[in-house]
Amino acid sequence: MKKAATAAPDVGSTGWENPVAGRDYERRVSLSKEDKAAISSWLQKRVPGNQSHMTYRSEERESLLWLFKPLEDVLDHWQSPSGVRSAVIMLFIRECVKNNRTFWSWNDDQWAEFFGRTNREFFDRHKRSIVRSIRIDLAAIAYLHGWFKDYHALGTTQRKPLANRVFDPALVSDAVQKVAEPITQWGYALGRPEIVRIVCDILLRNGSPYLADITFDKLVIFRELQQTRAGRRHYYTVSRALVHLGIVERALERGPHIVNRPDLSTGVAREWCEWVDRWAETSTKETKDKHRTILLKVGRWLAEAHPETVSPQQWTRKTAASFVAMSVGLRVGDYTAGACNHSRKGLPLYPGSVVHIIDTVRSFFCDFQEWEWIPRRFDPVRSIVAPQSLRGQIGPKPRVISDDVWARLLWAGLNLKDEDNPRSGRHPGNDAKIFHLEYIRAVAMVWLFAALRDNEVRRLRVGCVRWQPADIEGQKPVCLLDVPENKTGAPYSKPVDPAVGEAIEAWMAVRPDQPRWQDPKTGELIDPLFMYRALPMSDLFLNNTLIPLLCRKAGVPEHDVRGRITSHRARATIANQLFNSREPMTLSELQTWLGHRSPHSTQHYVSITPLKLARAYRDAGYFERNTRVVKVLLDRDRFMSSPDDGQAWLHYDLGHGWCNYEFFDRCPHRMACAKCDFYIPKESTVAQLLEASENNHRFLKSIPVTDEEQAAADGDTAAIKRLVSRLEHQPTPSGQTPSELRQQASQNSK
Repeated sequence: MKKAATAAPDVGSTGWENPVAGRDYERRVSLSKEDKAAISSWLQKRVPGNQSHMTYRSEERESLLWLFKPLEDVLDHWQSPSGVRSAVIMLFIRECVKNNRTFWSWNDDQWAEFFGRTNREFFDRHKRSIVRSIRIDLAAIAYLHGWFKDYHALGTTQRKPLANRVFDPALVSDAVQKVAEPITQWGYALGRPEIVRIVCDILLRNGSPYLADITFDKLVIFRELQQTRAGRRHYYTVSRALVHLGIVERALERGPHIVNRPDLSTGVAREWCEWVDRWAETSTKETKDKHRTILLKVGRWLAEAHPETVSPQQWTRKTAASFVAMSVGLRVGDYTAGACNHSRKGLPLYPGSVVHIIDTVRSFFCDFQEWEWIPRRFDPVRSIVAPQSLRGQIGPKPRVISDDVWARLLWAGLNLKDEDNPRSGRHPGNDAKIFHLEYIRAVAMVWLFAALRDNEVRRLRVGCVRWQPADIEGQKPVCLLDVPENKTGAPYSKPVDPAVGEAIEAWMAVRPDQPRWQDPKTGELIDPLFMYRALPMSDLFLNNTLIPLLCRKAGVPEHDVRGRITSHRARATIANQLFNSREPMTLSELQTWLGHRSPHSTQHYVSITPLKLARAYRDAGYFERNTRVVKVLLDRDRFMSSPDDGQAWLHYDLGHGWCNYEFFDRCPHRMACAKCDFYIPKESTVAQLLEASENNHRFLKSIPVTDEEQAAADGDTAAIKRLVSRLEHQPTPSGQTPSELRQQASQNSK
């Protein structure tokens, strides 16, 4: 049972006073027999009347005054009519009799039961037609006396009526109006009920209707008491308005507030957790969140496989080897803190995930040994290493979206209309738009054409688009997009399609003025491009809102053979298309355009398509380089009639003559003809008759050649001389060597 509240809320520091604060009451806890008898007599004999004090018999009033007094003081302050006074006091007194305890000692559960979680539940419990309208009065009296503050137990009870009853309605209205003014300028609807409820909730929790009494520390506490994510989100928005008004020094941090998150230290030895926390304190937030989860997973493995090992000091080379062997066989869901709902549960981890786990533990022990926190009992650099066979499985595997699906997504982004704009839809008949259509279009164009990381899209700044005149007259100007700092590099600019710049400028034309926002990476105050209603773009917006919207409009599923279509897959798709186009970007150019510091990172985004590989292979001319196409004449009549009569029927064109050697492709002198007996000069009569014959069938034949022969055939004089010199004493098909043929020709000329 929860302890009962016994103190009234603190008095505000700027003038508001609790009407019952400081009053002396008799705070009895139990009811005596005499009290119960007096209450029973009063309930049976009270006489209705217009004057509230005439509803009691004098002797009963005197004996129960200590119980009525706290209620009457508040009702007198409100100047409540007699009917309301009578109903309020009667309900409180009946509940005291039922619980056999006075309202000074009721716990939260008893108060929640008294008020009911809905108006209907309250009415059914008390069975009086008038009580439905006084539920707020009962809650306000309990608030002023500090008896009850668990407002969430009241269910549908609105905060504004309760705040109006507790405070002056004019003061509440003034506070709400001050907060609503900047919020309305940022894009919220005027009088948005969620914002009004949060403002009144803050006033009630703070115990003052004045905004000046609110502090940042109180806002942090109040938001943690919210039980819904929507309530915490609206607390952030109100805090931005309070910063704008100069009431608090900074806004609440915006981020996911996970309810009922499993305790990651479950199943881990306390001493191991202490060492992990000590190491995590030296790391950045991103590193801490990722690595701490891995190290606690290792702690759960230790508790199961090596329960005697509870500290890094106890690790040996044998423990390290056991850890590496365990990591290689890990499956999705192994050694998790809570239930694993992953779709791949039970399947082996990807090689990259296993290597990451091993590398994290190696860094963990390297740091401990280097900082001399633990003795050096083994070398983690040599003992905690992922197998080479495992690292060999890691390579560029870009999850590219197929061309047909990507083309339909591009069409959807270029043709977004008002009916595609998502609606809130949280209440029946609510058709309010969550975002401007220009906002959705601008984000879609950036995602489809700029190939930015999710974090870079969310952190784009106002004025990130610049236009440069085109180099060629008549072409569109060049649109440059200024990209903020990324995870590995400094800010840079990249050319993008003009459609991106036009969409961003269309959004800027209707974008409401927004408060400045602290960049989580640089810490400076900036004006985010995609900020609306004082909220920067959510880290889930692209994956959970934009991409499903485009898939619905394009008529394509949100999953393909490579998995779910996510924001980062667009980056890989665009990079691949630029790298594999007919006039592609070079790897260096693509590296600069993507904002990578190392070309190794760029290689993980691109893969050469089979079509580009085939085109490159063809252009390289590998086959042509190693073969020579020679014209050939085939005398069909001679071949068909008597091919074995010794007469030539096959002739190879050497340019300066014909060779009728049947095995020409195996002749060593084919590219440096020595003009043996198989050679027929083209100036001769035989050659002229051969070319004029109509019986010859002409075709081309590919003959493999060496690099030296290719150079000689291409007319390289030095190559011809080298080839002739090498073949000087090589016999020709007719048996003579080139030198013998020259001597024979010299003798014939004499």
